[in-house]
Amino acid sequence: PDWWRMGRFLHAVGIGEGDIVQNCFGYHLTPAGMIFESGARAVGAAVLPAGTGQTELQVIAARDIGTTAYAGTPDYLKIILEKADEMGVTLGITKAAVGGGALFPSLRDYYAARGITCLQSYATADLGNIAYESRAAEGMIVDENVIIEIVTPGTGSPVAPGEVGEVVVTTLNPDYPLIRFATGDLSAVLPGASPCGRTNMRIKGWMGRADQTTKIKGMFVRPEQVAALVANHPEVTKARVVASRANEQDVMTVHLETTGDDADSYGASVAALLKLKGKVVLAAPGSLPNDGLVIEDQRSYD
Repeated sequence: PDWWRMGRFLHAVGIGEGDIVQNCFGYHLTPAGMIFESGARAVGAAVLPAGTGQTELQVIAARDIGTTAYAGTPDYLKIILEKADEMGVTLGITKAAVGGGALFPSLRDYYAARGITCLQSYATADLGNIAYESRAAEGMIVDENVIIEIVTPGTGSPVAPGEVGEVVVTTLNPDYPLIRFATGDLSAVLPGASPCGRTNMRIKGWMGRADQTTKIKGMFVRPEQVAALVANHPEVTKARVVASRANEQDVMTVHLETTGDDADSYGASVAALLKLKGKVVLAAPGSLPNDGLVIEDQRSYD
């Protein structure tokens, strides 16, 4: 009855029997509406399948029906609340379950100031609920029915605990099993257990995209090529390719965390594996940023 396992998240928000959820996720050409509706039904809440748009009607419906909870993208609730203020309508929404975009701290504070508890989930159509926030507001708790690995982008190799990498998910759903499904999102494992009492693994939340393929000097440089460069030199622990501009030309700089001390000795490998010549800069092990980037594009396109 709750195929995407969204009920666990809505329960963490505090949604349950007696609540009326105004579901502002789309129902057409997207499963998001049904994902959140099935979760609401799983916890015994009633659902108004509102979809998106028609903000004035959203306000009228929320007032007349007595909506107590919102489900939708993080920013659309603010639009509804502002329209309600404009219309002189007081709404009874005190809980919000959001997804499909980043919940920025300023927006969370805006809702909190209006007496609304707003928490976010991390889910996809294929995998269902992957991780979710609780009221402890410390990272995101991994759903009990999935297995998460954090790997170096372009490889299937797990990163060290706490390092940023690509989120890879396994779900053994008998209808649609997925083994090591690469989401393309970046995150990191958050150590310890949530103060709310839930004991499962936690991640830090969405930290960017793993697909960092970049064109430099007309050639694509891909994360798997950078991984091959690291694998080709046992003394190298990490690499970061930086694309920049100088004198109206592309410049490629390859930063290597290594115990070696001869930058020129890596030039041939860089040219062979990345298919481009570039400047090599040596860095001490552990000194490159822990942000999951193996290719950084510093060029301005404005």
